[in-house]
Amino acid sequence: MSNEVQTLQAALRQFAEERDWGQFHTPRNLAASLSIEAAEVLEHFQWLTDQQSQELSPEQREKVALEIADVLLYLLQLSDKLQIDPVEAAQRKLALNAAKYPVEKARGSSKKYTEL
Repeated sequence: MSNEVQTLQAALRQFAEERDWGQFHTPRNLAASLSIEAAEVLEHFQWLTDQQSQELSPEQREKVALEIADVLLYLLQLSDKLQIDPVEAAQRKLALNAAKYPVEKARGSSKKYTEL
Protein backbone atom coordinates (compact mmCIF):
# COMPACT_ATOMS: atom_id res chain seq x y z
CA MET A 1 0.00 0.00 0.00
CA SER A 2 1.30 3.46 -0.80
CA ASN A 3 2.59 5.67 1.99
CA GLU A 4 0.01 8.34 1.13
CA VAL A 5 -2.86 5.89 1.58
CA GLN A 6 -1.43 4.59 4.85
CA THR A 7 -0.89 8.14 6.10
CA LEU A 8 -4.46 9.13 5.26
CA GLN A 9 -5.85 6.00 6.92
CA ALA A 10 -3.81 6.66 10.05
CA ALA A 11 -5.01 10.29 10.15
CA LEU A 12 -8.62 9.12 9.73
CA ARG A 13 -8.19 6.58 12.54
CA GLN A 14 -6.78 9.27 14.83
CA PHE A 15 -9.52 11.74 13.85
CA ALA A 16 -12.22 9.18 14.70
CA GLU A 17 -10.50 8.04 17.91
CA GLU A 18 -10.20 11.62 19.20
CA ARG A 19 -13.96 12.00 18.79
CA ASP A 20 -14.88 8.49 19.97
CA TRP A 21 -16.51 7.84 16.62
CA GLY A 22 -15.09 4.34 16.14
CA GLN A 23 -18.25 2.95 17.70
CA PHE A 24 -20.21 4.26 14.71
CA HIS A 25 -17.75 3.21 12.03
CA THR A 26 -18.98 -0.28 11.31
CA PRO A 27 -18.46 -1.57 7.77
CA ARG A 28 -22.20 -1.22 7.13
CA ASN A 29 -22.30 2.40 8.31
CA LEU A 30 -19.17 3.30 6.38
CA ALA A 31 -20.53 1.68 3.20
CA ALA A 32 -23.79 3.59 3.60
CA SER A 33 -21.92 6.85 4.16
CA LEU A 34 -19.77 6.17 1.10
CA SER A 35 -22.87 5.72 -1.03
CA ILE A 36 -24.47 8.88 0.35
CA GLU A 37 -21.36 10.93 -0.36
CA ALA A 38 -21.13 9.52 -3.89
CA ALA A 39 -24.72 10.68 -4.44
CA GLU A 40 -23.68 14.12 -3.24
CA VAL A 41 -21.05 14.21 -6.00
CA LEU A 42 -23.78 13.38 -8.50
CA GLU A 43 -26.03 16.08 -7.11
CA HIS A 44 -23.67 18.75 -8.49
CA PHE A 45 -24.29 17.45 -12.00
CA GLN A 46 -28.04 17.01 -11.71
CA TRP A 47 -29.81 18.83 -14.53
CA LEU A 48 -26.60 19.83 -16.30
CA THR A 49 -26.04 18.95 -19.92
CA ASP A 50 -22.98 16.91 -20.82
CA GLN A 51 -21.34 20.09 -22.08
CA GLN A 52 -22.12 22.03 -18.89
CA SER A 53 -20.77 19.19 -16.76
CA GLN A 54 -17.42 19.57 -18.54
CA GLU A 55 -17.26 23.33 -17.99
CA LEU A 56 -17.69 23.79 -14.25
CA SER A 57 -16.86 27.14 -12.73
CA PRO A 58 -13.98 27.23 -10.23
CA GLU A 59 -16.55 27.44 -7.42
CA GLN A 60 -18.44 24.41 -8.72
CA ARG A 61 -15.18 22.47 -9.16
CA GLU A 62 -14.24 23.21 -5.54
CA LYS A 63 -17.60 21.97 -4.29
CA VAL A 64 -17.22 18.77 -6.33
CA ALA A 65 -13.65 18.40 -5.07
CA LEU A 66 -14.84 18.46 -1.47
CA GLU A 67 -17.47 15.81 -2.19
CA ILE A 68 -14.87 13.67 -3.95
CA ALA A 69 -12.70 14.02 -0.85
CA ASP A 70 -15.58 12.78 1.31
CA VAL A 71 -15.98 9.74 -0.96
CA LEU A 72 -12.26 8.98 -0.81
CA LEU A 73 -12.11 9.38 2.96
CA TYR A 74 -15.05 7.04 3.56
CA LEU A 75 -13.61 4.53 1.10
CA LEU A 76 -10.28 4.60 2.92
CA GLN A 77 -12.00 4.17 6.29
CA LEU A 78 -13.98 1.21 4.98
CA SER A 79 -10.95 -0.45 3.45
CA ASP A 80 -8.98 0.14 6.66
CA LYS A 81 -11.76 -1.35 8.77
CA LEU A 82 -11.89 -4.44 6.51
CA GLN A 83 -8.10 -4.63 6.17
CA ILE A 84 -8.26 -4.33 2.39
CA ASP A 85 -5.44 -2.63 0.53
CA PRO A 86 -7.43 -0.38 -1.81
CA VAL A 87 -4.54 0.19 -4.22
CA GLU A 88 -3.87 -3.53 -4.57
CA ALA A 89 -7.59 -4.24 -4.94
CA ALA A 90 -7.86 -1.57 -7.66
CA GLN A 91 -4.87 -3.02 -9.51
CA ARG A 92 -6.44 -6.49 -9.39
CA LYS A 93 -9.77 -5.13 -10.61
CA LEU A 94 -8.12 -3.26 -13.47
CA ALA A 95 -6.44 -6.50 -14.57
CA LEU A 96 -9.78 -8.34 -14.37
CA ASN A 97 -11.46 -5.60 -16.42
CA ALA A 98 -8.70 -5.76 -19.02
CA ALA A 99 -9.44 -9.47 -19.46
CA LYS A 100 -13.21 -8.89 -19.65
CA TYR A 101 -12.88 -5.97 -22.06
CA PRO A 102 -10.13 -6.82 -24.56
CA VAL A 103 -9.19 -3.82 -26.68
CA GLU A 104 -10.03 -5.52 -29.96
CA LYS A 105 -13.62 -6.12 -28.80
CA ALA A 106 -14.30 -3.19 -26.50
CA ARG A 107 -12.65 -0.23 -28.22
CA GLY A 108 -15.25 2.47 -28.84
CA SER A 109 -18.08 0.38 -27.41
CA SER A 110 -20.12 0.98 -24.28
CA LYS A 111 -21.48 -2.57 -24.24
CA LYS A 112 -21.13 -4.70 -21.15
CA TYR A 113 -18.53 -7.46 -21.44
CA THR A 114 -21.27 -10.09 -21.68
CA GLU A 115 -22.50 -8.41 -24.88
CA LEU A 116 -19.16 -8.00 -26.66
